Amino acid sequence: MTAEAFRILRAAGRTPVAWHNGGGTTREIAASPGATTGSFDWRVSLADVAADGPFSVFPGVDRTLTVVEGAGMDLMVDGEHHIVDEPYWPHDFPGDVATDGRLLAGPVVNLNVMYRRGRVRAETAVVRGTLRLMAPEGGAVLAVALEDGASIDGTDVRLGRYDAVVLRSRASCVLRTQGDAALVTVSGAASPA
Repeated sequence: MTAEAFRILRAAGRTPVAWHNGGGTTREIAASPGATTGSFDWRVSLADVAADGPFSVFPGVDRTLTVVEGAGMDLMVDGEHHIVDEPYWPHDFPGDVATDGRLLAGPVVNLNVMYRRGRVRAETAVVRGTLRLMAPEGGAVLAVALEDGASIDGTDVRLGRYDAVVLRSRASCVLRTQGDAALVTVSGAASPA
């Protein structure tokens, strides 16, 4: 296993930035080709939600929201209620329709995956145990430790809560978790620089 096969993205190095609509903050984990609102093919971040309010609208973007801390949210997506109250359960919805979030019982932290419809496809799953991570050709795979204690076989790399590992096209490694991890597989896009 070589370090060139993957890149570690430490939670401690992430700076909170204001949401696109100014209603909260997000900490970007990874994006490709970059996080500029109008240009990313895909983006993964952690969003801190402390109040009810509208979500930013992103034309041509699909989203997956996974509650990783807190009781959850009642999302009104294009006039339809979606109760998102199961921790670690990914919920897909279009990012280009009016969406409003109401907190069920206090602040939440959401893992937010966004991907440009027609350019790439991102699939999100929450996993536990030992698994081989393999980035698809022309794509990427990102694993975010949701609890402390993950490691990468054959290395001395340990992942704390919200640390992540990203693999480039066709690279692989074995991830061992002591708890849950979010796995985001992106098809049809290059890995981040």
